[in-house]
Amino acid sequence: MAKASQKPARRGAAPKLAKVAAGELVTLFDFVRYAVSRFVEAKLAFAHGTTDPVAEAAFLVCEALHLHPDQFEMFANARVTAAEGKTIIALIHQRVTTRKPAAYLVNKIYMRGLPFYVDERVIVPRSFIGELLESHFGGDGEAGSLIDDAGGVERVLDLCTGSGCLAILAAHHFPNALVDAVDISKGAIDVATRNVGDYGLEDRIALHRGDLFAPLGDARYDLMISNPPYVDAEGMAALPPECRAEPKLAFDGGVDGLDVVRRILRDAPDHLTPGGGLLCEIGRGRERIDEAFPELPLLWLDTEDSEGEVFWIAAADLG
Repeated sequence: MAKASQKPARRGAAPKLAKVAAGELVTLFDFVRYAVSRFVEAKLAFAHGTTDPVAEAAFLVCEALHLHPDQFEMFANARVTAAEGKTIIALIHQRVTTRKPAAYLVNKIYMRGLPFYVDERVIVPRSFIGELLESHFGGDGEAGSLIDDAGGVERVLDLCTGSGCLAILAAHHFPNALVDAVDISKGAIDVATRNVGDYGLEDRIALHRGDLFAPLGDARYDLMISNPPYVDAEGMAALPPECRAEPKLAFDGGVDGLDVVRRILRDAPDHLTPGGGLLCEIGRGRERIDEAFPELPLLWLDTEDSEGEVFWIAAADLG
């Protein structure tokens, strides 16, 4: 009797990648090219620290070889050992077959050139606020500074801190500031604790588990930053698999995406100093914000890779 045929693959099963023979890929460039081809073929989504398949491929290759991303060009034509090649190929295959963000595969992401630990307990950081701290707060940005003296900022609050990366960048940028960072997720606070410890900032950054302002008492701040959940119901339903691997809590902003933002704007005046202000990221929700708060003189800020996704409002204009 003939053998029973194999069961058909389940719908949506992960793709299988052909094996790469020894010697077929030689240099870092070769592995990047191979990764890009596989990523495009698999129609992966890129929104987690890298914005295209080439950047993501270079990131994974560098991480496998313990190189900073800035060193890729220096070693692009260097040969890869057989053992290193197997590690790179394994990462590429993981990225394609699991659809997990690359940052989770290597437990690392870079913001403003600094490395941070990440895992599935936190959203993969990709905020534009880090760049804006440099360009608009005591820096020499073309648009001018919203706070002229970075050294004069004494208290900073980071709401929905996640991995703690923005709190750490703020501590670096404002050398005299004490930073409070809040998140409702215990897992996020655990990850942030690790990152704060890695940078030796335990004496300047205090982490609080709680719902927005709840754990802060009557504390007031010269600067408040936040990258809160802001994806609306329609956006949540359309999230790619990469984003679905991240904590839903970090995305879901309610029906119109503004549930958390409304609460921040409502309570921020009670926690800002008279000369302070709020810097808040809202993604592509500018139209919804403008419609919901037409009375607020929001200043929309651009970065190298974004337009009108972050707003600033001074304490005096919040009432």
